[in-house]
Amino acid sequence: MSQTAFTTPPLIGRDEELARLTGVLERARGGEARAMLLAGDAGVGKTRLLDEVAVRAARAGATVVTGHCVDLGDVGLPYLPFTEILGVLAADERFTAVLAAHPAVDRLLGSGADAVGGPDARLRLFEDVAGLLADLAAVAPLLVVLEDLHWADQSSRDLLRFLLGRGVPHRPGPGVPHRRPAVLASYRADDLHRRHPLRPLLAELIRLPAVERLELRPLPDPQVARLVRALEVQPLPEAVVRGIVARAEGNAFYAQELFAAAHGDASGTSGAEGVAEYAGGVPSGLAELLLIRVEQLPETAQQVLRTAAVAGRRVEHDLLRDAAGLPEDGLEAALREAVGRQLLVPGDGGTYAFRHALTREAVYADLLPGERSRLHGAYARLLTARGRAPETAAERAHHARESHDLPEALAACLEAADHARRLGAPAEELRHLETALDLWPSVPSPVRPDSEELDRITLTLRASAAAAHAGDGHRAVSLTRAALAGIGPDSDSELAARVRYTLAGNLLTVDSLTAAFRHSSEALAMIPAEPPSRTWVWAAATHVMAARQVGEDDTALRVARQALAVAEELGLRAARADLLISLAGLEGGGRRSPEGLELLRRARELARAAEDAPLEMRAVFNLAMGAFESGDRQGCLPVLAEGLERARRAGLLSSAYPLGMRYLQLLVLYSVGRWEECLQAAAEAAATLPPAGTGCATGPVLYVALGRGDDSAVPRARALLQGPFDWMGTLVAGIVLTDAAALRGDPEQALGHLRATTEALSAGTALRPGVTVRLAALCLAAIADRAAGPHPGGDGDLAGWRDTAAELVELARATARQNHDGREQGPEGQAWLARAEAEWATVVSGPDPAAWEKTVAAFSDDDVYELARCRVRYAQALLAAERRPEAAEQAGLARETAARLGAAPLLERIEALTRRGRLTASPVAVSLTARERDVLRLLARGRSNRQIGEELFITGKTASVHVSHILAKLGAASRTEAVAIAHRTGLITPEPTGSG
Repeated sequence: MSQTAFTTPPLIGRDEELARLTGVLERARGGEARAMLLAGDAGVGKTRLLDEVAVRAARAGATVVTGHCVDLGDVGLPYLPFTEILGVLAADERFTAVLAAHPAVDRLLGSGADAVGGPDARLRLFEDVAGLLADLAAVAPLLVVLEDLHWADQSSRDLLRFLLGRGVPHRPGPGVPHRRPAVLASYRADDLHRRHPLRPLLAELIRLPAVERLELRPLPDPQVARLVRALEVQPLPEAVVRGIVARAEGNAFYAQELFAAAHGDASGTSGAEGVAEYAGGVPSGLAELLLIRVEQLPETAQQVLRTAAVAGRRVEHDLLRDAAGLPEDGLEAALREAVGRQLLVPGDGGTYAFRHALTREAVYADLLPGERSRLHGAYARLLTARGRAPETAAERAHHARESHDLPEALAACLEAADHARRLGAPAEELRHLETALDLWPSVPSPVRPDSEELDRITLTLRASAAAAHAGDGHRAVSLTRAALAGIGPDSDSELAARVRYTLAGNLLTVDSLTAAFRHSSEALAMIPAEPPSRTWVWAAATHVMAARQVGEDDTALRVARQALAVAEELGLRAARADLLISLAGLEGGGRRSPEGLELLRRARELARAAEDAPLEMRAVFNLAMGAFESGDRQGCLPVLAEGLERARRAGLLSSAYPLGMRYLQLLVLYSVGRWEECLQAAAEAAATLPPAGTGCATGPVLYVALGRGDDSAVPRARALLQGPFDWMGTLVAGIVLTDAAALRGDPEQALGHLRATTEALSAGTALRPGVTVRLAALCLAAIADRAAGPHPGGDGDLAGWRDTAAELVELARATARQNHDGREQGPEGQAWLARAEAEWATVVSGPDPAAWEKTVAAFSDDDVYELARCRVRYAQALLAAERRPEAAEQAGLARETAARLGAAPLLERIEALTRRGRLTASPVAVSLTARERDVLRLLARGRSNRQIGEELFITGKTASVHVSHILAKLGAASRTEAVAIAHRTGLITPEPTGSG
């Protein structure tokens, strides 16, 4: 077994189960006889959950005793778990007197099972154990934990039946609390084959009114991801985390073993080697554990499992029979064994599947090379004999390749790629095409699939398109570069141009702008404009996009108008749509103008008519961005919802423009103050996005986290900067890190993040990214705060910061005057410019109420958090001008917003300003959830987070989150202040004291 780098894994995602188990103990304290049978597969987390219950029970003053059943085969020791429990009690001097009152128990401890003779002695022993437990419960709350009942000996099962069936006697007396022991017993559900001796006992026990059963299900994927992240000392690549989550299938132990292999802990290798080992198969220790259960089967059943493992996770009955070469009765007997041992599970349509994919991997890895190749060949022949159905192409390709039938593998790969494209599954299409590219040189041309249009370059271009649609822009670039390397001096000029403009388009998606412009220029130069041709139109359309990105707007506009006329002449609807989208951003007032939006709507309809889903996504994204930039944030939400739904149906959710739509949707929800909806939508999106799309789903979530004072916001933002350049991730990280530094009052750090972000987003061009205005305003805020405080460096220090502020405000002005599209920024950019001007005025001459009044007016009601932050700055300026009533009004409005959003840091600033300026706080209508009211009542009783968690059957961390939300909603800086506000506003009333 591999040794991981951690000792006790964190308990994640088990709040409901934890509440049920602790509830058993609570009811036993109240005098009810209670027991819980905890079922679950090996490694799903039963022991970890019971450990957590035991720790909490012990902290609450309970006596906790645990007995373990052990797999000793046919020589099991009678009463082993109870002997272990009694041994622990006998070693504790507190229980000496209680044990002395039960001599039968003492005999069991002293002499083992031999001391327990005939039926009468056995009955006395059972009654004595029951009496002992009752006496212990009378002294203090008692929790009895029995682990691994599936290994329990017959005598232990009989004793447990006695204790739960007849009940531990109640020992009330003068001054003795009415308590009973609580019993928690666990067992492996996947070990209970149909003849297992525990089955009859379980069937009997669960009919008892005092006994409950709780099945511990596998963890959902997001919870497994949280577990893996919690184990990290150094972050793993997102792809590795996703791989661990997928393979663990909700099993916490499997996840930890795979995590250890990814870090190299299992073999003492380095981190990089560990990742390689992880990717190559099941960690050796885990494989040994999984194979133990397989090796307990009869040989024929093992043979069936080996044959099924070659088929994959699931296999049809008839296919398995023919591949295994077994008669029907022999196969059925073997399957009965495998199903009974819960290694295989029957499914619909006469199929069988491995209960866990890792078991299948372990069995497959244990096959001999020749055995593996032979079985793959058998499956390939059987599937081909059934006919070349498209839905079996992927299976046929896999089996043919693994059995070294390379011509058949190539043909089946291409069939599978076609099938995946028809289904709208670009990631799968890419996988099949890359396999075909790997096979291509190994298959002689006479036996390759017969098609005049099929060659290595066109196949590579198709793979690059699939990669782009799957959201892997860097892979798309790599593939098109490979295609370009295959273009020789004698190659067809149209094909050479097509490769170059395809490469240019892919380079634009990864923000390699100057290289894209170079390749698009080459492509356009290779094809004459006359006679008109489809290739020239698409080369021109790509060149227009690339020229716009490097600031060559005149060139872009000229070529776009020329190409649109040719596209209309040739009837190329998709090309017309593409060019109209570009022209919407080049002509007149740009895409946010009525004329630009109308061009985009025409482009969307043309793309739909041409059935070009990727192009339609580009049109929808630009439509939504146009609405957003014009200030109509609410209006762009329906457009985004429709676009994302169409992207989902087309299998394009991971491609560039739908990713942009996802970010914009979350950004709007954040901006208009629907923070909880933003977090929920982001969580749903994160489960389906590729690693490259992390910034799109994470961005607005990090804005919420920063606004609520979550310490994880900064490290999570830094993580977005790891790996290949990602434009969206860089944008998000730049905003979060610059804002966080400004909030800390650290202008040096804020400036560093501004410069790094603008340099990265400029991508080697002279254009300034639009976000520069926002970043400059945030840096100016940090400088304004520094100017208002002490200056260790004296006047020289202040003068230096004023010079820096002057540079920043000029940068903001220049960027706002001419955005990357050559026009003034829209309402949002102008609002940030107004803030930059107001912060600049503060640095130069102190807070200026007029400048801040203008800033507050510039931020719309659809940007609620930034509006609230500006109201606070406005209030500070008003207070400095002795306009106290107006300052109180602005602070009150900001406070209402901050309380509703749960923006605790902003609330703290508002409360500090209110106290410092002796402003009258505006009353805030507070809406607490039912759970928050429960937490507030316990806060009023002085409970800690841990105690709140125990009383409400939630984790301490969850209680802490509720407390933070309460503080934010009440605008309280401390728990004590929150309780005082709650009493003052009538949210809670003083509890009556007893009469004594």
